[in-house]
Amino acid sequence: MKTPRTVFVALLAAAALTACAGPGDEPAGPDPTGAAPVTTQPEPTPSASPSRPDPTWKGGPSTPPGVGGTTLSGTIRAGVEPNCLLLDDHLLVGGPRDLLKAGAKVEVTGRPEPGMMTTCQQGTPFVVESARRA
Repeated sequence: MKTPRTVFVALLAAAALTACAGPGDEPAGPDPTGAAPVTTQPEPTPSASPSRPDPTWKGGPSTPPGVGGTTLSGTIRAGVEPNCLLLDDHLLVGGPRDLLKAGAKVEVTGRPEPGMMTTCQQGTPFVVESARRA
């Protein structure tokens, strides 16, 4: 009967000691391999979020795409999720929502961001830099 209690107390003590360590705590001693400890730097915060475009931006004339940029044109269609707009299987992220509506014929300039996470379940995210009616 003493063995299960002893194991339980040891596990409880180990859990309590582990909970005391914070994410920024340094190791107690040097690394046995002699390697320097690895520290992580926080990711830089982007100055503008593609999901929250500048509210004063109204689109305007189409501009030539920059390096890595693309121009798409066609008719926008609604996605299966609310507020999701698709153009040629690209999910439009950002841009002037008064211009970008389902059924509108437009030309948009921007860049695809295939790794971007969105709440829309279809299309490759495409961050809109400029838009105009086609």
